[in-house]
Amino acid sequence: MYEGGCRCGAVRLTARAEPVWRSYCHCEDCRKATGAPVTAFVGFAKGALAFEGEARCAFRSGSAERGFCGRCGSPLDYRDAELPGQIYVYLGVMDEPERFAPTLHAFESERLPFLHIKDDLPRFERFSVKR
Repeated sequence: MYEGGCRCGAVRLTARAEPVWRSYCHCEDCRKATGAPVTAFVGFAKGALAFEGEARCAFRSGSAERGFCGRCGSPLDYRDAELPGQIYVYLGVMDEPERFAPTLHAFESERLPFLHIKDDLPRFERFSVKR
């Protein structure tokens, strides 16, 4: 079992299965959503993840939905209609983020030129998940 939550504690999440995905994302959309130069995700099957608290809000754009805490504003998760059955949680909201080292880089084509993460992980020019 894995747990996480927002900064103020109004939203908590519990995952009752192993993650199905762990990745960095360099896309502009993720940068805008988080305010960070790169985002890291841990993905779970939708049925394995439960959210508690009524403060979770969402912003929808196209097929994507980004969840956040309506009280403290912490980004929480990413869902995409083109990826049914999966929820991607921002790694920073997990209680033990060190347990979920990313295994790849998505949207390498949009990586900021000054950002260099030295590793041997696979790098995808765009999406790393089949749509």
